[in-house]
Amino acid sequence: MKGKPFLVTGADGFIGSHLAEELVRRGHTVRAFVMYNSFNSWGWLDHSEPAIRRSLDVFPGDIRDPHGVREAMKGCETVLHLAALIAIPYSYHSPDTYIDTNVKGTLNVVQAARELGVSKVVHTSTSEVYGTARFVPITEEHPLQGQSPYSASKIGADQIAMSFYTSFGVPVSIIRPFNTYGPRQSARAVIPTIISQIANGARTLMLGSLHPTRDFSYITDMVAGFISVAEADSSIGEVINLGSNFEISIGEIARMISDVMGADVAIETDGVRVRPARSEVERLRADNSKAFRLLGWRPVYAGKDGLRRGLAETVRWFSDQDNLKNYKADRYNI
Repeated sequence: MKGKPFLVTGADGFIGSHLAEELVRRGHTVRAFVMYNSFNSWGWLDHSEPAIRRSLDVFPGDIRDPHGVREAMKGCETVLHLAALIAIPYSYHSPDTYIDTNVKGTLNVVQAARELGVSKVVHTSTSEVYGTARFVPITEEHPLQGQSPYSASKIGADQIAMSFYTSFGVPVSIIRPFNTYGPRQSARAVIPTIISQIANGARTLMLGSLHPTRDFSYITDMVAGFISVAEADSSIGEVINLGSNFEISIGEIARMISDVMGADVAIETDGVRVRPARSEVERLRADNSKAFRLLGWRPVYAGKDGLRRGLAETVRWFSDQDNLKNYKADRYNI
């Protein structure tokens, strides 16, 4: 794959920025599709090492614009499609934007890939499409349940992507990441919410529901999984879970983080942060055996010990004041 151009959509975001950087480190040519804005901001790529920034071919655009997406894709062999709206609470507020961005944006990607003869499209799904687990660990055959407008839009995006594989032979692979965490993650996610509150001196944490369980994966494991899928011909036409096969409740993760940070904290449930009862995904735990079978991928930060190591690295990053100042810990970010 060396020398063949990659397009990374959503390269300005959390996972996308780490992925674009790692591809550059491995010697690949990367075109980074970032959301156009008048500030000329490249999102988290503005914080990349100077050598990496110089190596990137940055393409500002909008995933909702089919012309811009097609222009960005010209000359690229592999597309790693991560651009999406992902905040669940905001999807209750503005569901129409999720259809435009997640469903129509994905349509723009696979349509352009079909027209341009792209060698591979790696489409990013989410564990939220499974809804509350009907059985664990969750395999790729688990029923899909749209319990929020966000998850419904991602189900639609997944189906659009796979339909272009079955209908037109577009070489599509679908990655289904479970909850990813690490440096740069948005404060709308629970781990940065907890860390940033404690790092700013709070000793009473404001959180949503504490009983749901999640399967957390550290960012370097997730990036390695994306690259493994991009490299493997066996992933074409497949949906592949990327997760740790270890679940922990939100309350337990809060206690683990406070222990890592050496803080004695109390936890209060903030009603604004609680999802509607039937929308809450109560339990997630990945079956990652297919990823190992097809890709040879296994998480390095696995199990309780791996989670604690990943949290320690995440805490170190957030505890740097140059990083922490980018977060508004005193405000709830939907």
